[in-house]
Amino acid sequence: MSLNDIWFILMGVLLTAYGVLDGFDFGVGILHLRASTDEERRLIINSIGPLWDGNEVWLVVFGGALFAAFPNAYATAFSSYYVLFMMLLCALIFRAVSIEFRSKKEHLFWRQVWDVSFSLSSTMAAFLFGVIVGNLFIGLPIGTDMEYHGRIRDHFNAYTLLMGCFAVSACAMHGSIYLYLKTEGELQKKVHGWMWQTFAIFLLFYMLVTIFTLMQIPDAVANFKRWPWAGIVVVLNVLAIANIPRAIHLNRPGYAFASSICTLAAFTFLFGVAMYPNLLVSSLDPTFSLNIYNAASSQKTLGIMLIVAAMGLPFVLSYTAVVYWIFRGKVQLGKMSY
Repeated sequence: MSLNDIWFILMGVLLTAYGVLDGFDFGVGILHLRASTDEERRLIINSIGPLWDGNEVWLVVFGGALFAAFPNAYATAFSSYYVLFMMLLCALIFRAVSIEFRSKKEHLFWRQVWDVSFSLSSTMAAFLFGVIVGNLFIGLPIGTDMEYHGRIRDHFNAYTLLMGCFAVSACAMHGSIYLYLKTEGELQKKVHGWMWQTFAIFLLFYMLVTIFTLMQIPDAVANFKRWPWAGIVVVLNVLAIANIPRAIHLNRPGYAFASSICTLAAFTFLFGVAMYPNLLVSSLDPTFSLNIYNAASSQKTLGIMLIVAAMGLPFVLSYTAVVYWIFRGKVQLGKMSY
């Protein structure tokens, strides 16, 4: 296995960690407006209050790793997705600002404004991530000069919009299960209903995305013919999805959340298998695509980075584990709560 392959796998690990951890953050935000009282909305925000900023560390690490390991892909991606990335950045900023500003005043209108901002920015961020992934699947108009030769409206079509809705539904389902674990009493009873509703919507979009992907992007399964063992993950993914309603019905939310985590992790794995060895696929000519070889840094750079990653990642993992351990259990409102 080459250093290029190792870094492709590491990028997948970082993306998986971000998707799983910030995925339920987005889901909580998407569902936020469904709460009917100020106390319920405070509980919802405080369920992720100590965690959301730490979860975003994985996105920062992913971006830094992409910049250092595959600089050509980083440059092309940011020029291709410039407008989308700016929209995504605004959504992430407004989500953070909404969380921090909402409780600064007890005025009803003030809190309603930030409630709407929190929910819309969370929904928009999840939707844009889905649109970006959809474009990666169908390809971008990248020329032989590694430059993007399209327009902003080219990013939005039936498939990418469907992927955006699928991402929102997946985050909402993931977030509802997380909320059930963190809440109690009347709010938890409400969230129980949300879990069933979000799962049903997720399942619908999952089937639609699967059908459309197989119909419009036949090359997506090419690597699965090359590596038949990857089909095991497909089976495990289906089993994980099927276990979510079973676990909810048996009132075992911990198992439902574990299955949701496995589902999102499997999606990332399957996406990586389908893309390999490409990072950005050219819709103009497959030979113009940027892959882990023509977009990579030198072997010396990749080797040094691997040493740095081996020393740095344990610190990030330790920080994440400690924070989650400290703030385990049901969410409670106190003096320092949002």
